[in-house]
Amino acid sequence: QVKVTHPSIGDIIVNTRDISDGGLFLLTEEINMPPVGTIVQGQVQGMGAEGPILKLEIVRLEPAGIGLKFINE
Repeated sequence: QVKVTHPSIGDIIVNTRDISDGGLFLLTEEINMPPVGTIVQGQVQGMGAEGPILKLEIVRLEPAGIGLKFINE
């Protein structure tokens, strides 16, 4: 599970479908997500200790969810 944070949606907890070195796909079927190009924060949940807060860009919207790429700073 991943916590996604953005002013337009607040904090939501969603499940992942795929994770790769470049990004991840989140299952957000019933959630009205911000448009492609939006930067959101993500944090993996359930790791015992708190995971790092990651910066992610929405790169794909599908009926099942959203594709995000990792932004390395």
